[in-house]
Amino acid sequence: MDNTKFSVVIPAHNEEKYIGKCLRAVISASKYVRPDNVEIIVVANRCTDKTCAIAEHYGAGVLVNDKKCIAAVRNTGVKAAKGEIIVTIDADSLMTKYSLCEIREKLESGKYIGGGTNPKFDRASLGIAVSSLYVAFNLLPVMLKNGGYLSGAMFWFYKRDFEAVNGFDESLVSLEDMDLAVRLKKEGQKRGLKYGTLKRSYVLTSSRKFDEFGDWYLIKNRKLTKRIFTGKDREAADSFYYDVR
Repeated sequence: MDNTKFSVVIPAHNEEKYIGKCLRAVISASKYVRPDNVEIIVVANRCTDKTCAIAEHYGAGVLVNDKKCIAAVRNTGVKAAKGEIIVTIDADSLMTKYSLCEIREKLESGKYIGGGTNPKFDRASLGIAVSSLYVAFNLLPVMLKNGGYLSGAMFWFYKRDFEAVNGFDESLVSLEDMDLAVRLKKEGQKRGLKYGTLKRSYVLTSSRKFDEFGDWYLIKNRKLTKRIFTGKDREAADSFYYDVR
């Protein structure tokens, strides 16, 4: 009998438009690893809409963390998780149906410390494509320094390994996900394990940032983009993340 326990952690700030879709995707994926072995935790962050009610409707546990720090919000969910395997995904994103099954296969192979998932936007445009390349270019030095491509979007790892690297860095107001990926990879290298990327599965993520700011916003505002990529610029992070919606 499969007795693996998953905890899927979803940070959410006023996500009533997206959270139901996200949760339905998790529930669909859970059918391939036994639904009763999948715990869903939504961490509500400064929500003033119906996010919490929708999450509870779908059977998710709801926690509250009102700090303007996504690292702290994510840590709240992981610390409370009962699962052996942790999966983190944003509320405006959808995991594909075999995601949890593939994550279990990779971790139980004994070859991986954890890893990420390749994202796809829910719509395409030239502006989005160029902006994505620009973001990748800004991340390239970090990746080269740490031995190559580090996927993100949806992270997966054993809770014990998350604790071993001290979780998400709460001194960061952005780029906390890439920072965790770097530290997980380094921990894996010490133990002969790889940082992986799901092959069969991906994350379908909303293009709402482009809808809100415009498809060419990151290109037109390159100074702001670079400030966001420092990880510690509160004003830049507020303007693009925390004070939106």
